Amino acid sequence: MKTQYSPLFEKMTFRSGVQLKNRIVMAPMTNFSSHEDGTVSDAEVNFYVRRSNGVGMVITACTYVTPNGKGFQGEFAADRDEMIPSLQRLATAIKEQGAKAILQIFHGGRSCPPELVPNGDIVSASAVPEEKEGSVTPRALTDSEVEAIVVDFREATRRAIEAGYDGVEIHGANGYLIQQFFSPHSNRRDDKWGGSLEKRLTFPLAIVDEIKRVVAEYAKGSFLIGYRFSPEEEEEEGITMADTLKLVDALADKELDYIHVSLFDFWSTPRRGIEDDGRSRMEWIQEIAGDRVPVIGVGSIHTPDDAIKALEMGVPLIALGREIIIEPDWVSLVEGGRESDIKTTLTKEDQERLVVPSPLWNAIMHTPGWFPVVESSNK
Repeated sequence: MKTQYSPLFEKMTFRSGVQLKNRIVMAPMTNFSSHEDGTVSDAEVNFYVRRSNGVGMVITACTYVTPNGKGFQGEFAADRDEMIPSLQRLATAIKEQGAKAILQIFHGGRSCPPELVPNGDIVSASAVPEEKEGSVTPRALTDSEVEAIVVDFREATRRAIEAGYDGVEIHGANGYLIQQFFSPHSNRRDDKWGGSLEKRLTFPLAIVDEIKRVVAEYAKGSFLIGYRFSPEEEEEEGITMADTLKLVDALADKELDYIHVSLFDFWSTPRRGIEDDGRSRMEWIQEIAGDRVPVIGVGSIHTPDDAIKALEMGVPLIALGREIIIEPDWVSLVEGGRESDIKTTLTKEDQERLVVPSPLWNAIMHTPGWFPVVESSNK
């Protein structure tokens, strides 16, 4: 390994006691490949096994905590105890490769396709549809239903503990239900769950508190809790960077193991809500989080030099998403001094070599611009 890359391979111990062998995380990525009954498939397990032997930690694709939260075709389930063996199979497969296994728990809210949820009953904080063609207007959850979903997140965490995971990541990003409650665009409530910014924080923080309680009760060893969020929304009335800094401040007070910023570009700058002083969103977030809670950064970090640059900004952990699909051996190549062998493009013939399930592969091939697909293999 080249000396300049050694910071990527420093160990890290979280507040909970969970220790990572290095600073590289596999980002959560939906693969659309679970069985119809919500159990994980062989193809899905093999996809993770191929990518779990170098990174310090693997965050799984999101798993739904209740039947009306299923957001994707081929998403795996954590909504009932019958799913524990399936969950355990995935956790064991990841851990056997030497990585920590983190289960990302989720409710899709108004983003769920009607055909995937019972009776097509799409729910959200308020009856406000997404601003895109064909969107369904969701039904506003009642107070008791909101309380029940908080419990659903708690129960999914208990199942993660019983299945042998090393932690959970609360999926509060990418426009799904938790973010829908925090957003002034999608949350128009006037009860304890909405109205002011402080009330819009009630649902996310209630989930954090409930999960902390169940971990304290059930986890026999170290078990971490992380939280993922998106810093801004495109909608005019949506989340601003100023709102997000309030969220970060509140999450830092909760003594979580980490917060995880969902970005397509690590170096992107704020859209609105705060003074434009040239700093990136990550720099603003790091300033608020500081030494209170570790931050995972992600987004267009392709090379080890990119990763080192990100670490030098003060962020202690780097997540790789598309990069680790294109190059499953990214970490071991850097560690072995062979970073020049890291592939940065795909060809249409690479599916079998890269052990990518067909539903994900088809999505990659039919979504122009998402992945760098070329005619022939090159660097």
